[in-house]
Amino acid sequence: MGSSCSKFSFCWFHSHLKPSVLESSDQENGGKSEINMWGTISEFSLEQLKGATNGFSSENIVSEHGEKAPNVVYKGKIEDGKWIAIKRFNKFAWPDSRQFLVWEAQPMKWAMRLRVAFYLAQALEYCTSKGRGLYHDLNAYRVLFDQDGNPRLSCFGLMKNSRDGKSYSTNLAFTPPEYLRTGRVTQESVVYSFGTLLLDLLSGKHIPPSHALDLIRGKNFLMLMDSALEGHFSKDDGTELVRLASRCLQYEARERPNAKSLVASLMSLQKETEVPSFILLGLRHETAPSAEPLSLTPFGEACLRLDLTAIYGILEKIGYKDDEGIANELSFQLWTSQMQETLNLKKHGDTAFRAKDFVTATECYTQFIDGGTMVSPTVYARRCLSYLMNEMPKEALRDAMQAQVVSPEWPTSLYLQAACLFSLGMENDAQETLYDGINMEAKKNRK
Repeated sequence: MGSSCSKFSFCWFHSHLKPSVLESSDQENGGKSEINMWGTISEFSLEQLKGATNGFSSENIVSEHGEKAPNVVYKGKIEDGKWIAIKRFNKFAWPDSRQFLVWEAQPMKWAMRLRVAFYLAQALEYCTSKGRGLYHDLNAYRVLFDQDGNPRLSCFGLMKNSRDGKSYSTNLAFTPPEYLRTGRVTQESVVYSFGTLLLDLLSGKHIPPSHALDLIRGKNFLMLMDSALEGHFSKDDGTELVRLASRCLQYEARERPNAKSLVASLMSLQKETEVPSFILLGLRHETAPSAEPLSLTPFGEACLRLDLTAIYGILEKIGYKDDEGIANELSFQLWTSQMQETLNLKKHGDTAFRAKDFVTATECYTQFIDGGTMVSPTVYARRCLSYLMNEMPKEALRDAMQAQVVSPEWPTSLYLQAACLFSLGMENDAQETLYDGINMEAKKNRK
């Protein structure tokens, strides 16, 4: 990535870093592993990140404290329809550890804390097996939870630096000793950082390793434990997890366990394995819409068939009637020369669109949009179809998504997104989006 987007990093919500927890879904997909689909790490331009997040819209913020935070995490959908998380840093700030053990004042259960540790250890083992064992600055901020509540290791640590392991950004109190001596991060350093994560899980606080080790050596490890866990774990399990954290935090790097050993140790500690993660977290599970037969509207049927001629006819018939509210807000500007010039661009685009000259239509609509004087979801829709006519589905998808940003309750934007996704060969995503469009149109008609 160029310098213009040096303050951004990203991760997959459905991480490719942990294969073992995807086994059941792999079987459902005919044995096709999700890892195979996400086997490479991609780079994105600033413009792509803007498009994925609708211009870093506040509605896409998923991190705590919203836009006031020194660094903000946005959800975003990239061109192939996959969801990613994008972290945007304040140029004067760098991420600090974040408390992640409470959801609406409900402490994380002991079984879930053990599951977090186990899944992250598996992720590190997988990274190591793929030659990417240098996960930089591992901390609680790197943990995400997917739609099923399963913990995932984000790609932020993998993407932030080159592979040479010469950078570390965490608080010095939590920095591996060898980094302070040599300025280099090694695989053993990652294990040390994993030990600090175990302390977070045990205590519910971010305790400096030196203080924690003093308590452990003095056999006061119970003082480390989160008081909210009292009576919810056995002394043997607590002792074993403390012992594992202590091994990870050894001063000499060679005395720490490797990722494979971490997985083996944590596997035997797992509790309530039959209970889904979202239940352990006390979250409501979001399920995909049922595959019930769709009552297709004419627009929906045209999108399902990817009949661009039929879609064109529908857009021509609709015209600009769905822009009326937006246009009225700006009508007082119609007398200015700048507005008149902008309207002329739209008029030329409309003339080309009616003549099915989609190249000229695209050019005129682009000038209209870039002018920034007016906002029109219909122009985005028409340029979207023009792109589809010119076999540019990725560009078309961006316009369909932008039309939804401008007019969130407009079914046309969802229909066009479905057509774009069908054109990109993304059948499942296209079907879901088409379903959403039909539902939205039905609700609109009932009003």
